[in-house]
Amino acid sequence: MAFDAFALILAMLALGMAFARLKLLPANAAEVLNRVVLYVCLPAAVLIYVPRLHVDVSLIGVIATPWLLTGATLALVTLASRWLKFRRDEFAAVLLCVALCNSSFIGYPMVRALLGEQALPYAVVYDQFGTFVLLSTFGVYVLARYGGDAPPSTRQILLRIAKFPPLWALAFSLAVMPERPPQWIADALQKLADAMLPLVMLAVGLSIQLRLPRDELKPLAVGLLLRLVVMPAIALPLSLLMGMRGDMLQANVLESAMPTMITAAALAISHNLAPRLAAALVGYSILLSLLTLPAWVWVVGRFA
Repeated sequence: MAFDAFALILAMLALGMAFARLKLLPANAAEVLNRVVLYVCLPAAVLIYVPRLHVDVSLIGVIATPWLLTGATLALVTLASRWLKFRRDEFAAVLLCVALCNSSFIGYPMVRALLGEQALPYAVVYDQFGTFVLLSTFGVYVLARYGGDAPPSTRQILLRIAKFPPLWALAFSLAVMPERPPQWIADALQKLADAMLPLVMLAVGLSIQLRLPRDELKPLAVGLLLRLVVMPAIALPLSLLMGMRGDMLQANVLESAMPTMITAAALAISHNLAPRLAAALVGYSILLSLLTLPAWVWVVGRFA
Protein backbone atom coordinates (compact mmCIF):
# COMPACT_ATOMS: atom_id res chain seq x y z
CA MET A 1 0.00 0.00 0.00
CA ALA A 2 2.89 2.37 0.74
CA PHE A 3 4.31 1.80 -2.70
CA ASP A 4 0.87 2.35 -4.26
CA ALA A 5 0.71 5.70 -2.47
CA PHE A 6 4.17 6.66 -3.67
CA ALA A 7 3.29 5.58 -7.23
CA LEU A 8 0.21 7.84 -7.19
CA ILE A 9 2.23 10.72 -5.71
CA LEU A 10 4.97 10.45 -8.32
CA ALA A 11 2.47 10.00 -11.18
CA MET A 12 0.46 13.11 -10.25
CA LEU A 13 3.64 15.10 -9.63
CA ALA A 14 4.94 14.15 -13.09
CA LEU A 15 1.55 14.91 -14.67
CA GLY A 16 1.47 18.35 -13.09
CA MET A 17 4.99 19.09 -14.29
CA ALA A 18 4.02 17.98 -17.80
CA PHE A 19 0.89 20.16 -17.78
CA ALA A 20 2.95 23.14 -16.63
CA ARG A 21 5.57 22.58 -19.32
CA LEU A 22 2.96 22.19 -22.06
CA LYS A 23 0.82 25.05 -20.63
CA LEU A 24 -2.35 22.97 -20.89
CA LEU A 25 -4.01 24.53 -17.83
CA PRO A 26 -4.66 28.15 -16.86
CA ALA A 27 -1.90 30.01 -15.03
CA ASN A 28 -3.88 29.99 -11.76
CA ALA A 29 -4.75 26.27 -11.91
CA ALA A 30 -2.51 25.39 -8.95
CA GLU A 31 -4.13 28.07 -6.79
CA VAL A 32 -7.63 26.84 -7.68
CA LEU A 33 -6.72 23.23 -6.85
CA ASN A 34 -5.22 24.30 -3.53
CA ARG A 35 -8.41 26.12 -2.59
CA VAL A 36 -10.53 23.07 -3.43
CA VAL A 37 -8.34 21.02 -1.11
CA LEU A 38 -8.47 23.63 1.64
CA TYR A 39 -12.24 24.20 1.58
CA VAL A 40 -13.48 20.72 0.65
CA CYS A 41 -11.06 17.78 0.88
CA LEU A 42 -9.18 18.61 4.07
CA PRO A 43 -12.33 19.31 6.17
CA ALA A 44 -13.82 16.05 4.84
CA ALA A 45 -10.77 14.11 6.05
CA VAL A 46 -11.03 15.72 9.48
CA LEU A 47 -14.71 14.82 9.79
CA ILE A 48 -13.90 11.20 8.97
CA TYR A 49 -10.89 10.45 11.15
CA VAL A 50 -11.09 12.66 14.25
CA PRO A 51 -14.31 11.16 15.71
CA ARG A 52 -12.74 7.66 15.53
CA LEU A 53 -9.87 8.46 17.88
CA HIS A 54 -9.79 7.29 21.50
CA VAL A 55 -6.98 8.87 23.51
CA ASP A 56 -5.57 7.48 26.78
CA VAL A 57 -2.71 8.48 29.07
CA SER A 58 -0.18 6.13 27.46
CA LEU A 59 -0.38 8.15 24.23
CA ILE A 60 0.61 11.51 25.74
CA GLY A 61 4.20 11.09 24.57
CA VAL A 62 3.10 10.41 20.99
CA ILE A 63 0.86 13.50 21.06
CA ALA A 64 3.62 15.66 22.58
CA THR A 65 6.37 14.68 20.14
CA PRO A 66 5.29 16.77 17.11
CA TRP A 67 4.72 19.78 19.38
CA LEU A 68 8.20 19.48 20.90
CA LEU A 69 9.72 19.03 17.44
CA THR A 70 7.95 22.19 16.28
CA GLY A 71 9.71 24.10 19.07
CA ALA A 72 13.04 22.64 17.93
CA THR A 73 12.18 23.55 14.33
CA LEU A 74 11.46 27.16 15.25
CA ALA A 75 14.80 27.47 17.04
CA LEU A 76 16.86 25.75 14.33
CA VAL A 77 15.22 27.50 11.36
CA THR A 78 15.63 30.87 13.09
CA LEU A 79 19.35 30.22 13.65
CA ALA A 80 19.83 29.02 10.06
CA SER A 81 17.88 31.99 8.71
CA ARG A 82 20.05 34.48 10.56
CA TRP A 83 23.26 32.71 9.62
CA LEU A 84 22.42 32.23 5.92
CA LYS A 85 20.31 35.40 5.61
CA PHE A 86 17.06 33.89 4.33
CA ARG A 87 14.43 36.22 2.95
CA ARG A 88 11.28 36.69 5.02
CA ASP A 89 9.19 34.47 2.73
CA GLU A 90 11.94 31.81 2.60
CA PHE A 91 12.03 31.70 6.41
CA ALA A 92 8.25 31.18 6.56
CA ALA A 93 8.27 28.50 3.84
CA VAL A 94 11.08 26.51 5.48
CA LEU A 95 9.46 26.86 8.90
CA LEU A 96 6.15 25.47 7.63
CA CYS A 97 7.69 22.71 5.53
CA VAL A 98 9.96 21.46 8.32
CA ALA A 99 7.53 21.77 11.23
CA LEU A 100 4.66 20.03 9.39
CA CYS A 101 5.36 16.53 8.09
CA ASN A 102 3.23 14.29 5.91
CA SER A 103 2.14 12.08 8.78
CA SER A 104 -1.14 10.98 7.22
CA PHE A 105 -1.28 10.50 3.45
CA ILE A 106 2.27 9.17 3.27
CA GLY A 107 2.64 8.40 6.97
CA TYR A 108 -0.24 5.95 7.32
CA PRO A 109 0.62 3.67 4.37
CA MET A 110 4.35 3.82 5.13
CA VAL A 111 3.88 2.91 8.79
CA ARG A 112 1.59 0.05 7.77
CA ALA A 113 4.04 -1.21 5.14
CA LEU A 114 7.29 -0.79 7.11
CA LEU A 115 6.10 -1.57 10.66
CA GLY A 116 2.82 -3.46 10.31
CA GLU A 117 -0.89 -2.90 10.91
CA GLN A 118 -0.45 -2.96 14.70
CA ALA A 119 1.63 0.27 14.61
CA LEU A 120 -0.95 2.26 12.64
CA PRO A 121 -3.00 3.55 15.64
CA TYR A 122 0.09 5.37 16.93
CA ALA A 123 0.49 7.04 13.55
CA VAL A 124 -3.14 8.20 13.64
CA VAL A 125 -2.70 9.73 17.12
CA TYR A 126 0.56 11.44 16.07
CA ASP A 127 -1.12 12.91 13.03
CA GLN A 128 -4.55 13.94 14.27
CA PHE A 129 -3.63 15.30 17.71
CA GLY A 130 -0.17 16.48 16.71
CA THR A 131 0.46 17.40 13.11
CA PHE A 132 -3.11 18.28 12.19
CA VAL A 133 -3.73 20.49 15.20
CA LEU A 134 -0.36 22.15 14.55
CA LEU A 135 -1.46 22.84 10.96
CA SER A 136 -4.69 24.38 12.22
CA THR A 137 -2.95 26.57 14.83
CA PHE A 138 0.80 27.07 14.36
CA GLY A 139 0.54 26.70 10.59
CA VAL A 140 -2.29 29.19 10.29
CA TYR A 141 -0.39 31.63 12.52
CA VAL A 142 2.70 31.45 10.27
CA LEU A 143 0.55 31.97 7.17
CA ALA A 144 -1.21 34.93 8.76
CA ARG A 145 2.02 36.43 10.12
CA TYR A 146 4.11 36.17 6.95
CA GLY A 147 1.55 35.83 4.16
CA GLY A 148 0.96 39.55 3.51
CA ASP A 149 2.97 42.56 2.45
CA ALA A 150 2.90 43.90 6.01
CA PRO A 151 2.71 42.02 9.32
CA PRO A 152 -0.95 41.77 10.40
CA SER A 153 -2.23 42.83 13.79
CA THR A 154 -3.10 40.29 16.47
CA ARG A 155 -6.79 40.80 15.69
CA GLN A 156 -6.21 40.10 12.00
CA ILE A 157 -4.24 36.95 12.83
CA LEU A 158 -7.04 35.67 15.08
CA LEU A 159 -9.62 36.40 12.38
CA ARG A 160 -7.62 34.46 9.79
CA ILE A 161 -7.29 31.53 12.18
CA ALA A 162 -11.04 31.65 12.88
CA LYS A 163 -11.77 31.55 9.13
CA PHE A 164 -9.58 28.48 8.50
CA PRO A 165 -12.03 25.78 7.27
CA PRO A 166 -10.28 22.70 8.75
CA LEU A 167 -10.33 24.32 12.18
CA TRP A 168 -14.13 24.55 12.02
CA ALA A 169 -14.23 20.95 10.84
CA LEU A 170 -12.06 19.92 13.80
CA ALA A 171 -14.36 21.70 16.26
CA PHE A 172 -17.45 20.17 14.64
CA SER A 173 -15.96 16.66 14.61
CA LEU A 174 -15.03 16.86 18.30
CA ALA A 175 -18.36 18.32 19.42
CA VAL A 176 -21.03 16.86 17.14
CA MET A 177 -19.79 14.36 14.54
CA PRO A 178 -20.58 10.73 15.51
CA GLU A 179 -17.90 8.06 15.25
CA ARG A 180 -20.10 6.16 12.79
CA PRO A 181 -22.24 8.58 10.76
CA PRO A 182 -24.88 7.33 8.30
CA GLN A 183 -23.26 5.31 5.54
CA TRP A 184 -24.14 7.74 2.75
CA ILE A 185 -22.46 10.59 4.66
CA ALA A 186 -19.39 8.48 5.45
CA ASP A 187 -19.05 7.38 1.81
CA ALA A 188 -19.36 10.95 0.50
CA LEU A 189 -16.79 12.28 2.98
CA GLN A 190 -14.40 9.42 2.16
CA LYS A 191 -14.56 10.16 -1.57
CA LEU A 192 -13.83 13.85 -0.94
CA ALA A 193 -10.95 13.02 1.40
CA ASP A 194 -9.48 10.52 -1.07
CA ALA A 195 -9.35 13.26 -3.72
CA MET A 196 -6.91 15.29 -1.60
CA LEU A 197 -3.72 13.43 -2.44
CA PRO A 198 -3.99 13.50 -6.27
CA LEU A 199 -5.29 17.09 -6.34
CA VAL A 200 -2.54 18.46 -4.11
CA MET A 201 0.23 16.58 -5.91
CA LEU A 202 -1.10 17.84 -9.23
CA ALA A 203 -0.98 21.39 -7.83
CA VAL A 204 2.56 20.85 -6.54
CA GLY A 205 3.58 19.48 -9.93
CA LEU A 206 2.21 22.60 -11.61
CA SER A 207 4.35 24.75 -9.30
CA ILE A 208 7.54 22.74 -8.80
CA GLN A 209 10.79 23.73 -10.41
CA LEU A 210 13.68 21.30 -10.12
CA ARG A 211 16.06 24.11 -11.00
CA LEU A 212 15.84 26.72 -8.30
CA PRO A 213 17.57 30.10 -8.33
CA ARG A 214 20.98 29.89 -6.65
CA ASP A 215 19.83 31.96 -3.66
CA GLU A 216 17.10 29.38 -2.84
CA LEU A 217 19.42 26.35 -2.81
CA LYS A 218 20.58 27.03 0.75
CA PRO A 219 17.09 27.16 2.29
CA LEU A 220 16.20 24.04 0.29
CA ALA A 221 19.21 22.14 1.67
CA VAL A 222 18.49 23.33 5.21
CA GLY A 223 14.83 22.32 4.96
CA LEU A 224 15.59 18.85 3.62
CA LEU A 225 18.29 18.19 6.22
CA LEU A 226 16.08 19.28 9.10
CA ARG A 227 12.94 17.49 7.87
CA LEU A 228 14.44 14.11 6.92
CA VAL A 229 17.45 13.78 9.25
CA VAL A 230 17.45 16.18 12.21
CA MET A 231 13.80 15.88 13.30
CA PRO A 232 13.81 12.05 13.58
CA ALA A 233 17.27 12.22 15.17
CA ILE A 234 15.74 14.41 17.90
CA ALA A 235 12.60 12.27 18.13
CA LEU A 236 14.52 9.05 18.85
CA PRO A 237 16.15 10.03 22.18
CA LEU A 238 13.06 12.05 23.07
CA SER A 239 10.88 8.97 22.63
CA LEU A 240 13.24 6.82 24.68
CA LEU A 241 13.23 9.41 27.48
CA MET A 242 9.42 9.28 27.51
CA GLY A 243 9.56 5.51 27.99
CA MET A 244 8.42 4.41 24.55
CA ARG A 245 9.30 0.94 23.34
CA GLY A 246 8.30 -1.45 20.58
CA ASP A 247 5.71 -0.38 18.02
CA MET A 248 5.03 2.93 19.76
CA LEU A 249 8.70 3.93 19.61
CA GLN A 250 9.10 2.87 15.99
CA ALA A 251 5.89 4.57 14.81
CA ASN A 252 6.68 7.78 16.70
CA VAL A 253 10.15 8.15 15.17
CA LEU A 254 9.05 7.04 11.71
CA GLU A 255 6.23 9.61 11.67
CA SER A 256 8.78 12.26 12.69
CA ALA A 257 10.88 11.26 9.67
CA MET A 258 8.11 11.74 7.08
CA PRO A 259 8.62 14.20 4.20
CA THR A 260 7.08 17.66 4.13
CA MET A 261 3.30 17.85 4.48
CA ILE A 262 1.86 18.42 1.02
CA THR A 263 -0.93 20.61 2.39
CA ALA A 264 1.53 22.84 4.27
CA ALA A 265 3.48 23.47 1.07
CA ALA A 266 0.26 24.04 -0.87
CA LEU A 267 -0.83 26.64 1.68
CA ALA A 268 2.58 28.32 1.51
CA ILE A 269 2.26 28.43 -2.28
CA SER A 270 -1.27 29.83 -2.13
CA HIS A 271 -0.02 32.60 0.23
CA ASN A 272 2.93 33.37 -2.07
CA LEU A 273 5.53 32.32 0.51
CA ALA A 274 8.51 31.36 -1.67
CA PRO A 275 6.28 29.12 -3.84
CA ARG A 276 9.13 27.57 -5.87
CA LEU A 277 10.99 26.72 -2.68
CA ALA A 278 7.90 25.24 -0.98
CA ALA A 279 7.10 23.08 -4.02
CA ALA A 280 10.72 21.93 -4.25
CA LEU A 281 10.78 21.00 -0.56
CA VAL A 282 7.75 18.75 -1.10
CA GLY A 283 9.06 17.17 -4.29
CA TYR A 284 12.61 16.54 -3.15
CA SER A 285 11.64 15.43 0.36
CA ILE A 286 9.22 12.84 -1.03
CA LEU A 287 11.83 11.46 -3.42
CA LEU A 288 14.58 11.36 -0.79
CA SER A 289 12.28 9.80 1.79
CA LEU A 290 12.19 6.65 -0.35
CA LEU A 291 15.73 6.17 0.96
CA THR A 292 15.61 7.81 4.40
CA LEU A 293 12.46 6.14 5.75
CA PRO A 294 13.76 2.54 5.42
CA ALA A 295 17.05 3.75 6.89
CA TRP A 296 15.27 5.14 9.97
CA VAL A 297 13.31 1.89 10.37
CA TRP A 298 16.65 0.04 10.55
CA VAL A 299 18.10 2.56 13.05
CA VAL A 300 15.08 2.55 15.36
CA GLY A 301 14.91 -1.24 15.18
CA ARG A 302 18.18 -1.33 17.14
CA PHE A 303 16.43 0.39 20.07
CA ALA A 304 12.87 -0.99 19.95
